[in-house]
Amino acid sequence: MTQRILLIISGGIAAYKSLELVRLLRKRGIAVRAVLTESAKQFVTPLSLGVLTEDQVFDALFDLKAEREIGHIQLSRQADLVVVAPATANILARMANGIADDLATTLLLATDKPVLAVPAMNVRMWRHRATQRNLAQLRADGVHVMEPDAGEMACGEYGKGRMPEPAAIAAEIERLLTLPLPVAPLADPLTGQPDFAGDAGPLAGRHVLITAGPTHEPIDPVRYIANRSSGKQGFAIAAAAARAGARVTLVAGPVHLPTPAGVDRVDVETARDMLAAVEAALPADAAIMVAAVADWRTADAAGQKIKKDGSGQPAPLALVENPDILATIGHSDRRPPLLIGFAAETQKIAEHAQAKLAKKGADWIVANDVSGDVMGGDANAVQIVTAAGLESWPVLPKDQVAAKLIEKVANALAARTD
Repeated sequence: MTQRILLIISGGIAAYKSLELVRLLRKRGIAVRAVLTESAKQFVTPLSLGVLTEDQVFDALFDLKAEREIGHIQLSRQADLVVVAPATANILARMANGIADDLATTLLLATDKPVLAVPAMNVRMWRHRATQRNLAQLRADGVHVMEPDAGEMACGEYGKGRMPEPAAIAAEIERLLTLPLPVAPLADPLTGQPDFAGDAGPLAGRHVLITAGPTHEPIDPVRYIANRSSGKQGFAIAAAAARAGARVTLVAGPVHLPTPAGVDRVDVETARDMLAAVEAALPADAAIMVAAVADWRTADAAGQKIKKDGSGQPAPLALVENPDILATIGHSDRRPPLLIGFAAETQKIAEHAQAKLAKKGADWIVANDVSGDVMGGDANAVQIVTAAGLESWPVLPKDQVAAKLIEKVANALAARTD
């Protein structure tokens, strides 16, 4: 059966790349139906897209002929995947806030199919807090977001925000089409909570939020405060949760690990960024805070590289505490029903974990001894501290630790439901 893409092209200079994307998809045997926003027509024409797609191009919500023959609701649901490329800061903001004021955004609000957004914008627009907040919301809503490339831009600036090359986008589309992707859940109109369906695994119908990796706290443009966390354990847990049928949001610090299949990933750098992404991803049925968040940051990061002054004395650094993400969520009115924290310790492992349990407002603390090569290694030995007592596990590969933990999570959530 031919796979079908609904390609929404918004109005950015990178829109010209959409023509090559259509050609590559058609070459791979994927049918493409295109939608143009009004601003996109300043960069590409309906005629050129129509020739390449060999199909009608849609650009108006109130088109009598199109509504009579296709209808925007039907159009939004005939594809296997909806792709927004390029996705400008403007359309991302409208998507994140559920605005439906033209054909493109109406289709996005009406679709019941997976959505892939491919951002493209100026580096400062990409880095703006509003854009990052919108991206976090979209990922939490189940939208797959492709990371933009870094490089020189049409405006002459250099940085992250370039639309990826069409070949890379086509490869990501092919990858997503092979996955049994969950559709972003609807919200229950009474509770506002996600309304899932299906029984594909013990966590089907659950939203699991996971943090992983370190945070980097800048000292100046070239130095930062961090730790040795590799992110491997958190990524393994995210993969196990997805295999168990959960909708998984993974908030990841700066690590070089591939995104597990079926997982929505939010990349962050600092502790404050991670807290904002975690709060944007709520509500969740379970939150597993695996990230090794830096306890401290500089009070004022220098705008330029700090140079040695020849005195032989180190530059003074004023440090302030970072937000405690686990404790913040643990004492929040949006606290997930099951909240799990990780504690990386080098001595008195169980004692320190027990002390953290009540202080952080968590249900479980998963403690591990990191005095060896656990950080960056492929195995882990953990102790799980709960109000009921202590459970010790032997040294296991991290993927087995993840599978065992997710099984315990699924059983705990099922017991609360029964």
